Amino acid sequence: MPASLSAAAAGFGTGLSLIVAIGAQNAFVLRQGIRRDAVLAVVGICALSDALLIALGVGGVGAVVVAWPGALTLVGWIGGGFLLCYGALAARRVFRPGESGLRAEGDATGSRKRAVLTCLAMTWLNPHVYLDTVFLLGSVAADRGPLRWTFGLGAVLASLCWFAALGFGARLLSRFLARPTAWRVLDGLVAATMVALGATLVAGA
Repeated sequence: MPASLSAAAAGFGTGLSLIVAIGAQNAFVLRQGIRRDAVLAVVGICALSDALLIALGVGGVGAVVVAWPGALTLVGWIGGGFLLCYGALAARRVFRPGESGLRAEGDATGSRKRAVLTCLAMTWLNPHVYLDTVFLLGSVAADRGPLRWTFGLGAVLASLCWFAALGFGARLLSRFLARPTAWRVLDGLVAATMVALGATLVAGA
């Protein structure tokens, strides 16, 4: 196998192993996909954001940020607080099944704007995203030497494939999750994930 292809495959595998872990961003993309609410915009934001962050990590920015520990602490507080708030909103939907958040098709008015803003915050205020893309992938890519950018390209492709599959593939569950009970279960899982991650980030900040 050519060295470049091997590096790209390694980047794809490494990136996928980090991205597929259950987290706040994945839970949000899944929910938007099931609701068919601004899926293309959400998938595009996640994939493009990951591509930029991976490029920063491969380019060595991760080493600069690590040199200032206060940056990670600050992001931990902000991101943890955001996740706790989002988790509280999801928990509120569990106990308020009559709200529009439990419908498979959300209110079209302003829904795309809300989805885009939430996705941007979920991505850029989530410290796990920086740890996975900038720090972890950046450090692994550094070991590839001249092929580090090929490795990074493989990781970018993994991100694109995963978010596209998660967002658009979620539609297969739309019939099942059209029922309010199913939405309550989903929102309960989302709330638990958000609160757990948020509390962990705040405690570790």
